[in-house]
Amino acid sequence: MPAARRPGDGQRENGRQEYSAYTIEWMALKDAVLAEYDHEMATTRKLLERLPDDKLSWKPHEKSMSLGGLGTHLGQIPNWASAILNGKSFDLEGAELQLEPRSSRREILGAFDTAAATTRTWLDRSDEEYLAMWSLTRGGRELFSMPRVTAFRTFVLYHIVHHRGQLSVYLRLNDISIPAIYGPTADEG
Repeated sequence: MPAARRPGDGQRENGRQEYSAYTIEWMALKDAVLAEYDHEMATTRKLLERLPDDKLSWKPHEKSMSLGGLGTHLGQIPNWASAILNGKSFDLEGAELQLEPRSSRREILGAFDTAAATTRTWLDRSDEEYLAMWSLTRGGRELFSMPRVTAFRTFVLYHIVHHRGQLSVYLRLNDISIPAIYGPTADEG
């Protein structure tokens, strides 16, 4: 249901739109999640496009993932949405969470594009579905529960943002320009 509006609220004398608590209208969770998802996927793809095929085995440290391993991981994180959006829980016992690193930027981008597009179709949910509880378990024992929308944002969106930050450092250490992410970078405005 839309929020109340004050008469004349929202317009300044110069014609520019002005927003206040009175002009914000109700939005379905789906619309908010889709806007956030589309933005983060487009930004992630811009970074993945910079992966150099000749440096995919490069690592900043022996304990770190390789550049190709990190790109592969980023390319498959959207797939995690299936367990969250299409199920009530996910059991970590026996789950294979690591993939063999892909051997080219083209393969990484192809996997990412497929995963991102598939996941986007799963985001067509009602508020009730988004607010339903979802649980992470291990061997049938519940580790925690949270609303499905929170689990999606945490394990898919925020996880991607975290590893995208790592990838930007990897690229910087290899003298590869970083595209604008949330604002200008030292390389691009």
